[in-house]
Amino acid sequence: MSATVSVLRMSGITKNFPGIRALTDVALEVAAGEVHAIVGENGAGKSTLMKILAGVYQPDGGTIELQGEAVRIAGPIDARKRGIGMVYQELNLVPDLTVAENITLGAPPSRFGLVDRKALRARADEVLAELGAKVGADDLVGSLPVSQQQLVEIAKAYASSPRIVVLDEPTSSLSENEAQALFRVVQRMKDAGIAIIYISHRLREVIQLADQVTVLRDGRLVETRRAAGITAADMIRLMVGRDLTDVFPKREVPIGDVVLRVDGLSRAGVFDDVDLEVRAGEIVGLAGFVGAGRTEVARAIFGLDRADRGTISIGGVPVTVRTPRAAVDAGIAYVPEDRKRDGLVPQLSVKDNISLPVLGEVATAGWIRGGAERRLATDKATELGVSPPVIDRRVDTYSGGNQQKVVFAKWLATRPAVLILDEPTRGVDVGAKADIHTIIGELAAQGTAILMISSELPEVLAVSDRIYVLHEGRVSAELPRGAGEQDVMHAATGEVAA
Repeated sequence: MSATVSVLRMSGITKNFPGIRALTDVALEVAAGEVHAIVGENGAGKSTLMKILAGVYQPDGGTIELQGEAVRIAGPIDARKRGIGMVYQELNLVPDLTVAENITLGAPPSRFGLVDRKALRARADEVLAELGAKVGADDLVGSLPVSQQQLVEIAKAYASSPRIVVLDEPTSSLSENEAQALFRVVQRMKDAGIAIIYISHRLREVIQLADQVTVLRDGRLVETRRAAGITAADMIRLMVGRDLTDVFPKREVPIGDVVLRVDGLSRAGVFDDVDLEVRAGEIVGLAGFVGAGRTEVARAIFGLDRADRGTISIGGVPVTVRTPRAAVDAGIAYVPEDRKRDGLVPQLSVKDNISLPVLGEVATAGWIRGGAERRLATDKATELGVSPPVIDRRVDTYSGGNQQKVVFAKWLATRPAVLILDEPTRGVDVGAKADIHTIIGELAAQGTAILMISSELPEVLAVSDRIYVLHEGRVSAELPRGAGEQDVMHAATGEVAA
């Protein structure tokens, strides 16, 4: 980095929590106008390191230098004053305020002690124009799709004239097309001389965007190297400490009879006339851009949303699914996109979460049989590889990958005939991703019919036996195994007729 200006240098960073050493002697150096990616499994220390940079945590050892000057970052406000902008994975916006109000939140322009709304609007327009973000300054943030809310979050960080911007999993809920729009914004910030720290589990993004890559494992620095020439296999090997030859293992299993059949499923203004079927042992992908209706179709099949018309059949028998309870009784299970909001009760234990859908099976006369509940939870946590399999531990103390395994365990306890997976590996590290796909392959081998939604095209293409592509709420194509990314993208943009 000698040819560039180091905006940030972190040296010997160490951080301890009760009973845990989260970081040990970690170093990071980032230059102006550089995209520096940080990769590693969940629990590798990425978030802890960034929270130290943001002033959320204080390090137990080590130094931080900003443009060559040693500093102590007292807190998040101090970090912002020093030119550090944070964009976390979980969006931190006020949905009932406008884009302009969110962008200037915390430091709105004022005049005579009152908010200067004209200057506020002008500043927002200026920031959005500089970033090339096609978002209206007067739009309510809550009315925007997630992809545009992500751009507003970045614009909010950019508005404070930062020297460093940290992007933590910025594309985790975006489609490939929307991610490309975000990458253009990142390039504009890079061209403006901002140092960008980019955290992502999507290794293709790292290869596409990064100038430097730092790999962390178990709270320690493994290696920092130029991104030019690095491969996904290189990063995987460094992250997990072993060769991981196939992140998306595909297990070939016999395909049986149709288990799930959907005919003419429609919901006004959301999706229309959707036909699909999934056979025993088959993994069927459901692809398309965010907003195409993928999650909405899944929610209707599971009874979370009411369809206006259409039929759902399980094993050739029409079923009426107006509630999730009716769906479970019919043999349908649903792993939702947002595990923290919809898939788990974070404050409860692993045991309590796993037993929730089947309390009737572990209770007598309304009283839960503790032994039966513990046996069920222990068996499922062990089967799914929850690590460590401590069933009395609060589920929110586990990594994202382990939390997702608990969601799987919870629904597999119902012994479903049909398993709907909505973004099953979103926000999990590469090791957990491989574990989850091994689980999916084993379920297919047991004859479970699996309908999988994913915005990650390599995932859909690698594991699906067939793929339905949605465009504006309609099935635009049904593609066989062996289809390519271009085939999916053409169908997703509506260029391919059904």
